[in-house]
Amino acid sequence: MIVSRRLAPRYRYALIAAFFALPHYFFSYATASASTADADVEQARSIAFYHTHTGERLEVVYFSEGHYSEAALNRINHFLRDFRTGDEAVVDPATLDIVHDVQQSAGFQGEVHIVSAYRSEKTNEMLRQKTKGVAKKSQHLEGKAIDFRLPGIDTTTIRDIARGLKRGGVGYYKQSDFIHVDSGRVRYW
Repeated sequence: MIVSRRLAPRYRYALIAAFFALPHYFFSYATASASTADADVEQARSIAFYHTHTGERLEVVYFSEGHYSEAALNRINHFLRDFRTGDEAVVDPATLDIVHDVQQSAGFQGEVHIVSAYRSEKTNEMLRQKTKGVAKKSQHLEGKAIDFRLPGIDTTTIRDIARGLKRGGVGYYKQSDFIHVDSGRVRYW
């Protein structure tokens, strides 16, 4: 009996088909995994605020379907205005994301209590004259800082979560029971 070293045509075609199908299989798997990861990243972000000085409340979805909502950001800009002068500024969405992520990491479902957000130059200078530790070039002046607390959660826990994000400045004010976060360079005090 003679045994041929050549594969029968049907086996040869099967191997060729399998060879060309493998990259498609791996590409499809990688694409599906990336789509799942993108879906997690693109998840809607909402936030609820209570302003400790004005008594105002705001609950809003500010990010969905991969985009920040201009209408929602405008409502947030108004809410986080300088409550002393009424001046408004554009709040950096990166700062909102930091507050949102701290809240989520803490497992907090309630309203974020706002102590301070945007400050006009006039307000910042007044606070510098009255209070120790107010920076001349504060991130509050640029709409990049928010001072807040999460009722029922220890402020040191909130501080530690914010520091762990490593996404900006984090200040801890034990006596006044709030933390400061900003979207500037990473630093702690």
